[in-house]
Amino acid sequence: MAKVIMVQGTMSNAGKSLLVAGLCRIFHQDGYRVAPFKSQNMALNSYITEEGLEMGRAQAVQAEAAGVKPEVAMNPILLKPTTDVGSQVIVRGVPIGNMKARDYFAFKKQLIPEILSAYETLSRKYDIIVIEGAGSPAEINLKKDDIVNMGLAELVNAPVLLAGDIDRGGVFAQLYGTVMLLEEKEKARIRGLIINKFRGDKTILDPGIRMIEELCDIPVVGVVPYMQVDIEDEDSLSRHLDRKQRGKAPVQIAAVRFPRISNFTDFQVFDMIPEAEVYYASSVEELGRPDLILLPGTKNTVQDLLWMRQNGMEAAILKAHAAGTAVFGICGGYQMLGYEVSDVLGIEGEPQTVRGMGLLPVKTVLETEKTRTLADGVLGNLDGDFKNLSKKLVTGYEIHMGHTTYLETEACALGTITARQGEQEEEKADGCFFDNVYGTYLHGFFDAPQIAECAVSALLEKKGLDAVGIKEYSYSKYKEMQFDRLADGLRESLDMEKLYEILGMRA
Repeated sequence: MAKVIMVQGTMSNAGKSLLVAGLCRIFHQDGYRVAPFKSQNMALNSYITEEGLEMGRAQAVQAEAAGVKPEVAMNPILLKPTTDVGSQVIVRGVPIGNMKARDYFAFKKQLIPEILSAYETLSRKYDIIVIEGAGSPAEINLKKDDIVNMGLAELVNAPVLLAGDIDRGGVFAQLYGTVMLLEEKEKARIRGLIINKFRGDKTILDPGIRMIEELCDIPVVGVVPYMQVDIEDEDSLSRHLDRKQRGKAPVQIAAVRFPRISNFTDFQVFDMIPEAEVYYASSVEELGRPDLILLPGTKNTVQDLLWMRQNGMEAAILKAHAAGTAVFGICGGYQMLGYEVSDVLGIEGEPQTVRGMGLLPVKTVLETEKTRTLADGVLGNLDGDFKNLSKKLVTGYEIHMGHTTYLETEACALGTITARQGEQEEEKADGCFFDNVYGTYLHGFFDAPQIAECAVSALLEKKGLDAVGIKEYSYSKYKEMQFDRLADGLRESLDMEKLYEILGMRA
């Protein structure tokens, strides 16, 4: 059975996901087969496996760092918020329905067999499992039925590393307060403290480190610097979503920051192209005058469309389009661009049919069955700003609960794809383009070779700027480089010999 170590945090966004990804990379580099594991994840960013099963994208990224294929056992329970008090519950990759928070809280202990089955599946295949906790283990109102922090650590007998975020201040209070709110048997599981996201001279921190070690009777096993690595983040706490327009790059790309935004990592590939800058806008003022407007995915297409209508964003986008700005929607963003979105079954809330933005001649009906496929294909003969993408190959994955149909003869599919779910394959049309507006169901559309570079080149040429200097990048190689950079930073700042000792292994 695999050796195991768990990373918990003093709060959400303390850096657990990144620490787990980095440890996965280190153990992979050291020659071990390693897998990430998170029993329950709450996030709107998800990923589809080869079997057509849905899991948290953070665990898919961690699997990439570990050099292994993502599998749904790495994240057996995924909660995708649909409202402020409810979520879609996905177990072993398949939705089982929507639940209010109170109902799920009463139900979740029934999922322990699923969690243990998934963990044991990984334990038989891998040498090391690196577990990620969620939020804080010291949420005293939730501890009784915990299945993701200390409750899980006890179930699988995992030693724990506790990470605090010094960048947000009060790291010693975070660590001490968390430890003191734990029961004695839980405290005994914490084998090391980590101070994360540190900036400055570490020697100034040393007296505090000695004091916190004495107070908690737990060693500090690392002070991790604030690292400039570009690795996909887990959820809406991501620093990427806080980006506002800076105007430093010649191509300005605005992504609408929906209240229920999902899979915003679809646009992270543009970060490796110096000529482009992606920023996120939640108001007309923040939208500015970009060269391209992106509408990302959303967990609630109807409500986020109405949100845009109410705050003036829809009108601003229509005005920009009329002035010649290209608009590109993915998944829920694609659905919004059509003439109509119909939710007669109340999939997202109250049954209703709403007018779309009217930029693409399609309409969407939301359905109970979720489409979950990996896909690849070829784009059609496009026109508008992105005609240079014609006939290029694309890859990605679909996660949506709607069926979109074409309304007019002039409606052209964006491309033809082969969608795969396990052994099943289906060739079909995907997306639509019309009058410099483009839509697709493919998450990861821009990640395919040459797609993002060609899109930026087209926007440069439209502005009369030289696009010859744009390099051809490999996003997969870029991500590998970022994982290695993360691993290097952690090796320098963590006591790896101590961590291997905690694992019961030799460094």
